[in-house]
Amino acid sequence: MEAVTFVRGERARPDWLRTNPRAWIAAVAAVCIGAFIGQLDSSIVALTYHQVSSDLHAPLNQVQWISLSYLIALAVLLVPVGAISDRIGRKRMYLWGFAVFGLSSLACALAPNLGSLDAMRAVHGVGAAMLQANSVALVITSVPREKMRTALGIQAAGQAIGLAIGPTVGGLIVQAASWRWVLVVNVPLALLGLIVGRYLLPRTRIPANTTPSSLGQGVLTALRVPSMPPRLIAALLGYLLLFGPIVLVPLVLQDHGVSAAKAGLVVAALAVGFALAASAADRVLPAAWSAARRCLLGLVLTAAGLGWMLAVGAHAGALVPGLLVTGLGIGVFAPANNALIMGSVPSHTSGLAGGMVNMARALGTAGGTAVITTSLALWTGLRPAVIVLLVLAAVAASTLLAGLSAAGLSAAGLSGPDSAGRTQRGAEVGNDEVSGASAAANR
Repeated sequence: MEAVTFVRGERARPDWLRTNPRAWIAAVAAVCIGAFIGQLDSSIVALTYHQVSSDLHAPLNQVQWISLSYLIALAVLLVPVGAISDRIGRKRMYLWGFAVFGLSSLACALAPNLGSLDAMRAVHGVGAAMLQANSVALVITSVPREKMRTALGIQAAGQAIGLAIGPTVGGLIVQAASWRWVLVVNVPLALLGLIVGRYLLPRTRIPANTTPSSLGQGVLTALRVPSMPPRLIAALLGYLLLFGPIVLVPLVLQDHGVSAAKAGLVVAALAVGFALAASAADRVLPAAWSAARRCLLGLVLTAAGLGWMLAVGAHAGALVPGLLVTGLGIGVFAPANNALIMGSVPSHTSGLAGGMVNMARALGTAGGTAVITTSLALWTGLRPAVIVLLVLAAVAASTLLAGLSAAGLSAAGLSGPDSAGRTQRGAEVGNDEVSGASAAANR
């Protein structure tokens, strides 16, 4: 095994946990806390707009900046924070992210005016970037290679659960108390993540022959991998296809007289499908299937679900099966595509690659909102917007095939060895245990 060093200042896991073959499950659980609160916050804050507008005496078009300031900070910082984390420690940066996220949530809840709320939401975005830039990298470097897709699926399920319950919890809090309490909810969750992550996450490992200069060289290397751009574009489009219906369905159903609560329950079918597929696909699909084949299957299911929505139109109950299948499709696609991306680069630059994955997700989230609102402004009704989403699903499939070509694979060889498995550096993927004299340094 290649000799490794550990980033100084990061706490090692307890011995009883490090030596447990299921230690990777505990690490993934710690990462899921960050995945959960990130999506919970994304889906919960939009429900506060009207109350914030009334309380702070601001028009709605200005109130929207409480989301935009957060999103801009998040998208801009994901890649650089990921690269910095490869240098100073992914575990360290992740734990700092919980601290910044929790403290800025409290500051947002106490904001006296919209300007200070926007500023604190930008800081909130900094904390979210510190969490999200490292989440995928922590999963990749904490689990055995054969469990990679399963672990990424569990992490995606954590995101889906936060996404699904956010509107319900947010609506209840806003109705019963105040928009400020929606932000206070993040504080105990961030504290939990900080404590759990400190004890359950492995320390950041760097190959012994990796110096700061070679790390910088590795980050250029990561950006030059031919298959990376198309796979990142496919990731962006995948999350756009996930978030597009989340925006579209409530808007259209409410225009047809459906209550906001019922519309929220209908669109929850999408998140349920996403969570089910993300957590179970690795056990249900044939083990011999490569990540690329899983990606294409996911996009086919996504197109089938959108096709159902196109056929039934804006009928609440009839939309549920289509949303469920669409969620299943993205739940199969996203973890497999993430595995392809993370397997394209040396693992000592996985923080950078993880930041790029999450930047694609952030841009996909914003893109889903933009595409749907633009579509509804140009054309009336659900069907034109669904047609746009179907076109984007076809673009995602074409982009994925372009990525396979860049990686030297062909569509005919999708059942062959997994490209992610071939390129991942094995010494960095498993547990952080070492033998002999090195074991003491890991305590």
